[in-house]
Amino acid sequence: MGIKPVKLAIAVGLGIWAGGCANTLTYAPMPVPSAPNAAVAMPETGPAAIIPAGYIDFCSRYASDCQLHPDQADHIVLDTANWTLLQTVNTQVNAAIWPEDDAKHYGRAEYWTIPTDGYGDCEDYALTKQRDLVAKGLPEPSLRLAILVTPRMERHTVLTVATDRGDFVLDSLTDAILPWNKTDYVWLERQNPKVAFGWTALNAPSTLLAANANIPTAQADEAAPSLPVR
Repeated sequence: MGIKPVKLAIAVGLGIWAGGCANTLTYAPMPVPSAPNAAVAMPETGPAAIIPAGYIDFCSRYASDCQLHPDQADHIVLDTANWTLLQTVNTQVNAAIWPEDDAKHYGRAEYWTIPTDGYGDCEDYALTKQRDLVAKGLPEPSLRLAILVTPRMERHTVLTVATDRGDFVLDSLTDAILPWNKTDYVWLERQNPKVAFGWTALNAPSTLLAANANIPTAQADEAAPSLPVR
């Protein structure tokens, strides 16, 4: 794990919250195991200090996509059918969207949306996966956007999935779906499905320690080398 809490504090102080995504798109194709190993739940520590401005703007345009669903489950059963569905949607969306930052695409620093022209940045991948999985029948409260810092000190957004086997990550940088604690990321915050427009802090220093626990997973051990495709 290459990011230390001091470096993270400096990055946040320099404006890493302002926007942007990790800018290197690579793929790590992996076979779909019939029984993925268990992850752990992400350590949520209370309300986030900052709600992403891009998310607020997105909800002002797509209010129906930001509604609470207290009648729906806040996690899924990670059986073979759901695991295959997650893999399929993650791979399809990664292939369908060509990476382009918001400044070039829309002429503004941060613009969260579901692309209609085949171009988007990390938030757009995550929102598209969320929409597609809801359309396939997964409960929306189980599908939560999350913001993190990569080992290159880049702000990045992914979709996380809460399951009965822990929390997993659908990432625009790889087709491999990994437990959150098997990534090299420092986790900052993610959506709270129980509060309107709510986001929950993930306590980056504590999360960093949890990620260093290096819980073994067959998925991580079997990962193929990343192949640049964009």
